[in-house]
Amino acid sequence: MSEPAPTSPSAASATMRGGFMAAIFLMATSAIGPGFITQTATFTAQLGAAFAFAILASIVIDFVVQLNIWRITALTGKRASDTANAAIPGSGYLLTVLVVIGGLAFNMGNIAGAGLGMNAMFGLDPKIGGAISAFLAIGVFLAKRAGMLLDRLMIILGLMMIGMTLAVAVISNPPVGEALRQTVFPDVIDFATITTIVGGTVGGYITYAGAHRMLDKGLAGPHNLAAVSRASLTGIAVTGVMRFVLFLAILGVVASGVTLDLSGQAANPAGQAFAAALGGFGMRLFGLIFWAAAITSVIGAAYTSVSFLTVFRDMDEKGRNYCTVAFISVSLAIYLMIGTTPAALLVFVGGFNGLILPIGLTIFTYVGFARSDLMGGHHYNRPLLYLGALVCLLTWYMGFSSIGPIFAFLSM
Repeated sequence: MSEPAPTSPSAASATMRGGFMAAIFLMATSAIGPGFITQTATFTAQLGAAFAFAILASIVIDFVVQLNIWRITALTGKRASDTANAAIPGSGYLLTVLVVIGGLAFNMGNIAGAGLGMNAMFGLDPKIGGAISAFLAIGVFLAKRAGMLLDRLMIILGLMMIGMTLAVAVISNPPVGEALRQTVFPDVIDFATITTIVGGTVGGYITYAGAHRMLDKGLAGPHNLAAVSRASLTGIAVTGVMRFVLFLAILGVVASGVTLDLSGQAANPAGQAFAAALGGFGMRLFGLIFWAAAITSVIGAAYTSVSFLTVFRDMDEKGRNYCTVAFISVSLAIYLMIGTTPAALLVFVGGFNGLILPIGLTIFTYVGFARSDLMGGHHYNRPLLYLGALVCLLTWYMGFSSIGPIFAFLSM
């Protein structure tokens, strides 16, 4: 979806701002999917205000990962798969296979989430709701001006999710002071929770969604580096606000004495929290937020996964759009065949997320330290690289903890 830059300075400035906004919201909405909403409700019910520390930790990790990925991508002017192949021959193909497999499986879960959102809003059968949502996502990529529609849809739905969740947070009246205290001085630190949240908000395709959209908008090169850094930080701030607002909305319900039912595969803790705060209207509002999170994740996963496939064969904008339509169609077909996404499959995909992040981050850290030739001779910021290396080691630890579930799934 590459778009030509205008010639006049004012138009060029406006297009740059619009391009960065598109990249920011593609990254942010991809990071806030139905899985994240469910995880936030579950962990808030279990840990209470102490969950604020896990959110802060995920944002700090997000900051280091995204800032390095966006900046190095801007300097190389290449997609992650091409950068990886140039740095370590063949590694880009491995990264692509992992991202596409993970994106395909997660899209099944996203379509299921969209179906559940429509069920909460309108009482539709989740399969029918999922199919309708998938066809809507397909329509975005078949539209005559698909790129513009994609950008506007992501921004509108992203702002809508934040606004509606903020309203629920105000109504639920959470203990903000206690939440702020435990953000820095938590009563409980649960590393398994942090690992899960990081995998669901910055793992897999999510790491590269905004950076690849930035490239498609033509916003690469060292002359754009300062603007790229600001855009990346803004994107992290947007996701951080959404995470904390959602947490506060559910914390207010939990702190009021409501017990959320977390048992069974049909448990819907986030929906229960919204219903407790606003009654029947709250459940419908939850459905709208859940659907918005799911449909943007369907689009983000498909768009980013297909952007990796160009490492095997170069595609123009039209070809990529058709390939994206096929990607969503396959996800929908598998979802409809299996009915719902099995828990074992989600565990398997979670393991893949745990592996994709350290592999990609290791390659980008290597490029920053040793391959200035791929960045046009640019001497990359060393403090950022050192932080990236520390986070890289942490993500490898998280990745190793996910290998067990992968082998357990493969042995079934």
